[in-house]
Amino acid sequence: MEGFEFIIDREVAMVSQTIRSMLTSPGGFSESKDGVVTFPDISTTILEKICQYFYWSLQYSRGKETEFHIEPELTLELMMAANYLHT
Repeated sequence: MEGFEFIIDREVAMVSQTIRSMLTSPGGFSESKDGVVTFPDISTTILEKICQYFYWSLQYSRGKETEFHIEPELTLELMMAANYLHT
């Protein structure tokens, strides 16, 4: 299932400092022109979980605390991706 495309709101993607830099840098990244960011080294499963987290983060950052469920088998790979994305 690799090569899957996730389409998310720009505001949601901006949860990630890395993606924010890619999308807003003046002339530095092609992503700032196209509005498309690719991560070939991050698996589809992990990218899906990251997108879910972005939406969760925006929804609950201003309100009551809730837990974001992470399957134990995804923890290490998800932590590495989150570190890269500055999430």
